[in-house]
Amino acid sequence: MCTFCHQGSIFNKMKFVIAVFICTLFMENYASSESFIQKYKIKPWYKEPIVIDDTSKQTISKSKQTISKSKQTISKACQTKTGLAQKYKIKPWYKEPSVIDGAKCSSNTKQVKRKTNPNTSFSYKDEKPQNISFYTGTFDLIDKEGDDKTTLVGIEHKNKDLFRDSWLGKISPTSGAFVTGKSSVYLYTGIEADYNLGRVNISPSFAPGYYEAGDGKNLGSALEFKTEVKIGIDLFKNSNLGYSYSHISNNDWGSTNPGTDNQSINFSKKF
Repeated sequence: MCTFCHQGSIFNKMKFVIAVFICTLFMENYASSESFIQKYKIKPWYKEPIVIDDTSKQTISKSKQTISKSKQTISKACQTKTGLAQKYKIKPWYKEPSVIDGAKCSSNTKQVKRKTNPNTSFSYKDEKPQNISFYTGTFDLIDKEGDDKTTLVGIEHKNKDLFRDSWLGKISPTSGAFVTGKSSVYLYTGIEADYNLGRVNISPSFAPGYYEAGDGKNLGSALEFKTEVKIGIDLFKNSNLGYSYSHISNNDWGSTNPGTDNQSINFSKKF
């Protein structure tokens, strides 16, 4: 009997400890709530409420309205085009107008430039950057003797993702090769600038290269320099048809420097 009473006493003590623990846990959670602390001003957690008078409320309201109007101004569309370059989209001087979605343009409206990736800010990105050109024409067009004039067929490649903006315009590397009807071969790589006047494109270029005379004209050196001007028109979105005139010579670095002038019809396609 005493053993049972002793066990009952231990059991009651355990229940009491558990009850105290639960109550303590509950009180800690409740006491830490903001409403309880503020209601009974329990320090150090109690904070005096901030009183905002009517003047402060009006100031805050005006500030919110000013911020809202500023956001609306920035989100409104203002496209300002001035000058011949902007009107006819003459590159490289033409610049895309800043697009600010939806507001009327005014003299006081400021244009905001869109942020771009700093890693690509100096390059021109195209959906189809690979540009392949096929051309055919006449090699040594102005031939005094008349025995070296022949046909030529060539191919050229440009990657528009490698375009760079400069004071000369948009410049990109170009590389290509042609072969003549008398087995002369010219391999070249250089730079080309692009100027767009609407659908019309003007592209001057300079490219040093390796020349093998074969059965054709001896240009006096394996190292030759090609200067060229192309004029083309966009037929469709990704294709262009044009005419080019080029001059190849070795700048008097070879044993002789007869040079050669060439012309060709070019068809280019973006991929």
